[in-house]
Amino acid sequence: MTTADLIGKIIQVVGGIAIFAAVVGLVLFLVDRAPKRGRDFIQLLAFLAPALLLLLAGLIWPAIRTTTLAFFSRTGQWIGFDNFVWAFTQPDALRVLGNTVVWVVLVPTLSTAIGLAYAVFIDKSKGEKFFKALVFMPMAISMVGAGIIWRFVYDFKSQGREQIGLLNAIVVAFGGEPVQWLQTSPLNTLLLIVVLIWIQTGFAMVVLSASIKGIPTEQLEAAQLDGTNAWQRFRNVTLPGIRPALVVVITTISIATLKVFDIVQVMTAGNFETSVVANEMYTQAFRANEPGRGAALAVILFLLVLPIVIYNVRVLRQQREIR
Repeated sequence: MTTADLIGKIIQVVGGIAIFAAVVGLVLFLVDRAPKRGRDFIQLLAFLAPALLLLLAGLIWPAIRTTTLAFFSRTGQWIGFDNFVWAFTQPDALRVLGNTVVWVVLVPTLSTAIGLAYAVFIDKSKGEKFFKALVFMPMAISMVGAGIIWRFVYDFKSQGREQIGLLNAIVVAFGGEPVQWLQTSPLNTLLLIVVLIWIQTGFAMVVLSASIKGIPTEQLEAAQLDGTNAWQRFRNVTLPGIRPALVVVITTISIATLKVFDIVQVMTAGNFETSVVANEMYTQAFRANEPGRGAALAVILFLLVLPIVIYNVRVLRQQREIR
């Protein structure tokens, strides 16, 4: 690059900066001269504009584009609802939806139940902080990291070889034969579910434990004076008192479960009849070269999540009105 070209580039940059500064100065001048109501509106718009632009570019436009893509074939031809028909009629797609239902039923239920039981049993115990940290630690691990850890737990080696997988090592130690845990359907789906339960139980335990501590001690003492046992106090005092927290925990874990992808992809890549909606969406769009089917699954996933979000918002709004 010659000296003349370099000077020309500098002049262009300086000129661009000067034009931008002039435009900004003109806008500020016009805002200052505008009536107060108009000035307030322009200021509000200026503050909201960056967030609105990011929302439009990162959420609204991709959602519209994905929904539109669900009605086209891989060649770009309009095929109407054929992709959705495929999702609800083909055996493989139905298996994916069935697996997702199993995940959504088991993970929130078991995670919340185990977390609640743990929170109740260790409440006000001597090592409460340590026990809570122990259960909450899996939350600090990424889904990919958790998948790798549990893949080692389920690892399989043929008969006669040293088993590095904890589960098969136990089986062999008791005289059994090693099992291909991640290749055996439908057992493999349940074993993958265990991983997410292991992660989400800590979240449920922390939230519910905090909610339990928020219950007035006077209520528990009054119930105890009435001659109730521990189970009756838990059922009639503790559970009603933590109901809002239970709703938040169950809905949050349900949404996370519907979107689960990392665990399935890392441990089985959706093979051996373990795929779920989020994983199959990726597989169809980027592996099978069927972006329309992937988009259709994305729309289905959105429709599955939407009622849970609406219910959660309604509950939070009701709580705010009560307060």
